[in-house]
Amino acid sequence: MLTQRKLGRQGLEVSALGLGCMGMSQSYGTPEERDEHESIATIQRALELGVTFFDTAEVYGPFHNEELLGRALQGRRDQVVIATKFGFRIEDGKIVGLDSRPEHVREVVEASLRRLRTDHIDLFYQHRVDKRVPIEDVVGAMAQLVREGKVRYLGLSEAGEETIRRAHAVHPISALQSEYSLWERNLEERILPVLRELGIGLVPFAPLGRGFLTGTVQRAESFPEGDFRRNDPRLQGANFDANQRIASVVKAVAQRKGATPGQVALAWLLGRGEDLVPIPGTKRRKYLEENVAAAELVLTAAEAAELDTAVPPGATAGPRYSPQQMAQIDR
Repeated sequence: MLTQRKLGRQGLEVSALGLGCMGMSQSYGTPEERDEHESIATIQRALELGVTFFDTAEVYGPFHNEELLGRALQGRRDQVVIATKFGFRIEDGKIVGLDSRPEHVREVVEASLRRLRTDHIDLFYQHRVDKRVPIEDVVGAMAQLVREGKVRYLGLSEAGEETIRRAHAVHPISALQSEYSLWERNLEERILPVLRELGIGLVPFAPLGRGFLTGTVQRAESFPEGDFRRNDPRLQGANFDANQRIASVVKAVAQRKGATPGQVALAWLLGRGEDLVPIPGTKRRKYLEENVAAAELVLTAAEAAELDTAVPPGATAGPRYSPQQMAQIDR
């Protein structure tokens, strides 16, 4: 069974690995490849393996992912920690901008509670920083939901140093969700020190580099329309070729350990600190079981140092998002 870790100093405890549920509803593969029965079976298998931390958002689908998770966890709510996110304006099923106005925050939490079939959300994140709304106003609205018992703990996603400090001054922030892995180490210089100073946990998403660190991802053009990876700059052209070196380093360590490359990537991340809880995403039990087994894999100091040296911050070729998506990251 997975051990427990604490996110922040406010008392939130979760399994050392969580389950990112987004891919069950969007971004990876085609709609025809998504099997709700397998997705629900994956969520329930995660529970059997000791995973207690499940990550979703209103925008995944939109809305479908929260509904799916709510159905899968029916009757088992007291065994799990549910994290969901707000922060986008959604019209006719499409994202049309950011929206963290306090009145919208309240609308979203009420709708998310209905879809998740619960009376409270354990961890409620602002999905992207909305620069039109002072973070103090946003967190003030979130804190009111805590006082009402509709939310237990607060989080931010892809927030920068100043925003984190200002938010935490209004109400304690328990977790920051942001991309972090051997593939993407941008948090190490400025963000991680702030989190540790303030006692805020880190929830790394895309801990397997959107699959690249598993050594199985193909070039961008091989993915179907609608798959996020088709437009991923790091999987295109010369960037893809340059990044093969990173995959080969991870693969070499994995071969020596008798593990998979993905397990090595997760083990490296778990070894970065007890205040980190990665949420690898999958919609299939096979990959879930492989990911959970990574928690038992321990890298030696020499192996961790080998990876650190071979894949330093900034080593990955290409930006991680399109210019439009990068503009929504508060750095």
